[in-house]
Amino acid sequence: MISGSELASSLEQSLPGSVTDSNEVDVWVSPDSLFEVCEALKNPKGLDFSYLTSISAVDYIDSFELVYHVLSMRNNYSGVIKCRCSSDGNGRGEPTVPSVTGIWKGADLQEREIWDLMGIKFDGHPNLKRILLWEGFDGHPLRKDYLG
Repeated sequence: MISGSELASSLEQSLPGSVTDSNEVDVWVSPDSLFEVCEALKNPKGLDFSYLTSISAVDYIDSFELVYHVLSMRNNYSGVIKCRCSSDGNGRGEPTVPSVTGIWKGADLQEREIWDLMGIKFDGHPNLKRILLWEGFDGHPLRKDYLG
């Protein structure tokens, strides 16, 4: 695994200002720079994170966080990118981030599942609709404010 500080340093060289924080494991980026960061991560002449292994979402009540686990087979290391997002002052509503399906096709179903269960919208997703629940279902049941 490449350390978060090494990954942050590499990203800052190619995309100055894209990293908001880092530690030994994780790198945090802003929603505005998420797509460009992911493009840089996948670049075969750079870090070559050719695989997106998972995307998960966390509800921290005041904001949501997306966690991207990426893997470079060529370089034999993995990395973790995190992105905090909210749509209004108290973190509720419909947070929006750019879709990375144009970078990693494997993001397609994962983004749909996060939209379905957490209500995070992925701007530019080619088919953002419910995947586990039926159309017309009211709300997003994995949110901490869901009353069902």
